[in-house]
Amino acid sequence: MRKTLLPLFLILALAVGGGQALAAHHSASTPTTVTIAMHDPGCHAFLVGGKYLKKLSVNGPASVRNVDENTLIIAGSHGAKTVKVGKTIVLARGVYHITMVKQAPDDNHLLLTVR
Repeated sequence: MRKTLLPLFLILALAVGGGQALAAHHSASTPTTVTIAMHDPGCHAFLVGGKYLKKLSVNGPASVRNVDENTLIIAGSHGAKTVKVGKTIVLARGVYHITMVKQAPDDNHLLLTVR
């Protein structure tokens, strides 16, 4: 009986350990979702836990979702990219300055740091 249980325990231990290693690898590459939403009329901000922020730092990569009222311009060291309303973009490590197309001079300028 011991001879039949030992291989079963070994297989079970390998299955559990391998699953945990795979889950740890998967979670490290899953992008952090960052939502940019309208705060006041004409002012956009990062929406985090029900609070609106002008600066945000996240572990990368970051998936930026635009639920603002217009297209966003995301400028970083690799150039500028645009994200239309309702769309997302994945950003790698870096510092990004985010503004809205045709935004007023007194509107929020967002700063996103992806570590």
